[in-house]
Amino acid sequence: MKKQIAIFATFLAAVAAAPSAHAQGVRIGVKGGANLSNLSGDLTNEDRYQNKFGFHGGLMLNIGLLDDGFLSVQPEVLFSQKGFTYADDEYTIGGNKFKYDGDRTYNYIDVPVLLKIKAGSVYFEAGPQYSYLLKVKDDTKVTQNGTVLAQNSNTSNLDNVNRNEIGYAAGLGYQSEGGLMLGLRYNGSFTDFGKDGYQDAETRNARNSVFQASVGFLLPSK
Repeated sequence: MKKQIAIFATFLAAVAAAPSAHAQGVRIGVKGGANLSNLSGDLTNEDRYQNKFGFHGGLMLNIGLLDDGFLSVQPEVLFSQKGFTYADDEYTIGGNKFKYDGDRTYNYIDVPVLLKIKAGSVYFEAGPQYSYLLKVKDDTKVTQNGTVLAQNSNTSNLDNVNRNEIGYAAGLGYQSEGGLMLGLRYNGSFTDFGKDGYQDAETRNARNSVFQASVGFLLPSK
């Protein structure tokens, strides 16, 4: 993981330095919107996990690579809520009925660095993303035959989870000449959520999967 982070940092430095001689302009902006997240990967009882709504928001920097604005690089720093909600179903194991209620919220700082192609008012974007897990809010309850076995409403310990995550992002959207942006994006992860010692075997090998809808605004370049 340290090697992956070092490679990503080197890539960021190269992106920042490369366009200095030819850039059309540098524009800063803000964005925010809604997340629709869940878990993917090697999951046990996959149907138990349902989509969860959250939000994201933060800053972006658009660096033009061509004079006509066709090609640019756009690094961003975003706060992003991910996680899942338990399905409203009961599971029968050995004649006993179990039910999971509630949700888990994963709060991340996401740093995507996207290559952006703009054709008229339509743009396409894709690139790597580094994410850092700030905290996990576990608000869940487990019952057996109607009796509560466990109930959580706290911040989870992060010792056995991978707080550094390497992933990717890709999307498309609309950008006006004035800088208004409307976008749709998908975020995926290459990094498993839990380390080898993670106690929750069902989600140990899970990965974050997030769809985003956002509104943003880029200030005019000087």
